[in-house]
Amino acid sequence: MSFLSQTLARVKPSPTIAMTGLARDMAAQGRDIISLSAGEPDFDTPAHIREAAKAAIDAGHTRYTAVDGIAELKRAVADKFARENGLDHAPSQVTVGTGGKQILYNALMATLDPGDEVVIPAPYWVSYPDMVVLAGGTPVIVTGGIGTGYRITPDQLDAAITPRTKWVILNSPSNPTGAGYAETDLRGLTDVLMRHPHVWVLADDIYEHLVYDDFRFMTPAQVEPGLKDRTLTMNGVSKAYAMTGWRIGYGAGPVELIRAMGTIQSQSTSNPCSISQYAALAALTGPQDYITDSRAVFQRRRDLVVAGLNQCEGIDCPTPQGAFYVYPSIARLIGRRTPGGRVIADDETFAMELLEATGVAVVFGAAFGLSPHFRISYAASDEQLADAVARIRAFCGALA
Repeated sequence: MSFLSQTLARVKPSPTIAMTGLARDMAAQGRDIISLSAGEPDFDTPAHIREAAKAAIDAGHTRYTAVDGIAELKRAVADKFARENGLDHAPSQVTVGTGGKQILYNALMATLDPGDEVVIPAPYWVSYPDMVVLAGGTPVIVTGGIGTGYRITPDQLDAAITPRTKWVILNSPSNPTGAGYAETDLRGLTDVLMRHPHVWVLADDIYEHLVYDDFRFMTPAQVEPGLKDRTLTMNGVSKAYAMTGWRIGYGAGPVELIRAMGTIQSQSTSNPCSISQYAALAALTGPQDYITDSRAVFQRRRDLVVAGLNQCEGIDCPTPQGAFYVYPSIARLIGRRTPGGRVIADDETFAMELLEATGVAVVFGAAFGLSPHFRISYAASDEQLADAVARIRAFCGALA
């Protein structure tokens, strides 16, 4: 008889991490691999942030801090929300965790009881449903397909809400699609949520600063201030400042929720890394030119990848509004055969055959709740991306 919990049996390991690990192993064996599966910027953390971390070490900031963040960082987070999002939060309404994932996890653990439902638009970040399950809740998946720009509609949201609904998770721009909800899109969703006062909103804004063309980012409580008292607005420094390894995320919401999340954190990780907190403080309060510069690079890469993939036989790739992902459809390739006779039965088969034949690592769409698609992270050099697209084009062209 297994000593492992029944809950664990319902949770899957992260497919993105698994594909990245497989690509790493193949590269270690000498294969020529281009890994486009990991969701992290390929730039160095800006110099002034690194210097702030070194200064924190030299100043002796190497001990435990308050469980949910140092006062200076919580103040900086509150100032950021006021300055950039028009949200008025006191530092007591702010929590800092070990990455954005812990903020989300703490919120779900602190609020979900068995039978509680969480509405999750698909395609979704792979961790959302499993975190809900670990917290004892039930994921309710609502699919926004390619025809709606990977966005769910107000009618879909309204139909998914039941008396058991506790949260709706909204991620814009999205991982894995890069799709963003414009103000009018969000207004339609927030109007629905205002009719259901028992439903809370979990806004995952981690890609806030990675938006392109004329898209204007907005967060739900900014669009509808009436939702502020039942919204957790989550963000972090990982994507905007190339600080994925520093592991700092933050969120703001009602005091009762923030305190409950602090209780969860106090019995799990305790405080986030003290050095990382001072680095995050420098990120939020220091020069912001890195964001503008990196955004221009990512937009150029997006355009390169979208144009290249749309020249591939059988691939249809929409242009995303933000993040650093594309989520092309391979519906026209399903049923075709590789030169070795393998049938492309689904997007997982496509991804594995692509990796084996060309060395290009992508993540299959089933991992994100919508097939037949695959995700590419274009957080890689222009040269790598051009090479990868050429390999994908050759692979697709060889399918019969």
